[in-house]
Amino acid sequence: MFNYANNGITVSSILDQRRERKDGVYPVKIRVTFKRERKYYSTGKNLSVEEWEKLAETKSKKQISIRTDVQYSFDKVKNAVILLEREDKFSFTALSSYLGKSSLETLNALFQIKIDTLLENNQINTYQYYAYTLKSVEEFAGKQISLSAITPEWMQKYEKFLLSEGKTYTTIGMRGRAIRTIMNTALEMHLIKESQYPFGHGKYEIPTGQGRKLALTLPQIKALVTYTDGFEGTEHFRDLWFFSYLCNGINFADLITLKYSDIQNGDIYFTRAKTMYTSKVKKEICAIVTPEMQAIIDRWGVPNKDPNAYIFGFLKGDETPMQIKSRTRDVISRCNKYLKKIGKAIGIEGLSTYTARHSYATVLKRSGANIAYISESLGHNDLKTTENYLASFEREEREKNAKLLTNFG
Repeated sequence: MFNYANNGITVSSILDQRRERKDGVYPVKIRVTFKRERKYYSTGKNLSVEEWEKLAETKSKKQISIRTDVQYSFDKVKNAVILLEREDKFSFTALSSYLGKSSLETLNALFQIKIDTLLENNQINTYQYYAYTLKSVEEFAGKQISLSAITPEWMQKYEKFLLSEGKTYTTIGMRGRAIRTIMNTALEMHLIKESQYPFGHGKYEIPTGQGRKLALTLPQIKALVTYTDGFEGTEHFRDLWFFSYLCNGINFADLITLKYSDIQNGDIYFTRAKTMYTSKVKKEICAIVTPEMQAIIDRWGVPNKDPNAYIFGFLKGDETPMQIKSRTRDVISRCNKYLKKIGKAIGIEGLSTYTARHSYATVLKRSGANIAYISESLGHNDLKTTENYLASFEREEREKNAKLLTNFG
């Protein structure tokens, strides 16, 4: 009676005649078929063969009520299937888990499905992004937030709530984009009407924060990478920053997962973890292993150069994705502490692990490198992304040059 099919998955309402009940009726179920495997989900209704055959056209109020209940059960399963399809990770285990949760008609439930799917797929960074947003939303409005409650006015109140907690507009923008993604899902699943969608022109517009990005000049980079206070820890994390800078501005999350097997014929290859699940094209980035990079590997790399060994030894190989994420945070935190100390000594504020990537891109740009080459080196999928990335640094350069016009001293 009710049917849905997409990407090899079919959902159908059926009269399950595999086993007849004593009173001559059979259970009405929702059958999901995927790769020749079938699973059945109860509707709580039982009908005879004759009643089932007449159900689609019946005018009986009692039977219409049953048909409505069957459709509700069908839609609940279908909506869960659609959501899993969108994540490209459908499985019967996930489907059964999600159907055991509360109604999909709350913001909380849709968030939880998104979070569970991300965790199941080991997308730890994105999982935490949505988990933090759900926690914040529930602190603001509780654990049963109806989708219809998410209006432009609700979003404005939530923004004020975040501001009262001391959150920046960068954070507010991140929270808003997460909610928008969930509401996009609700719209696609027809859980809300187009008129109920709270985002866009004339409705709630998500604010954008301008985080401070710092790109160093070559003299500043030289001051950083030649600095020493005689302590091994300082030199260790200083050198890791330099390696990140030389290795196409590799993020530390990718740096600590580099293995000796990633080095081939004088080049090092890696794929950005940040875009592993968000980009259809998985770009492999190639960086030349310069003499400076090799010296850092020789000094700080693990002596065991087994192809499967992590170069810098922060990971052993038996960690879970969550443990890898925790270890990454720890390494970045420690590195930033040392960078702050180095920055204070050489007169540069705002040094961080991210500064290496920013500096790599801008040094090349200011040296006349082709923007297409910079884009390829950074792992961007289009030039527009690279142009936007460099825009804030170019403004920083223009502001500095503008000051030269009145440097009368």
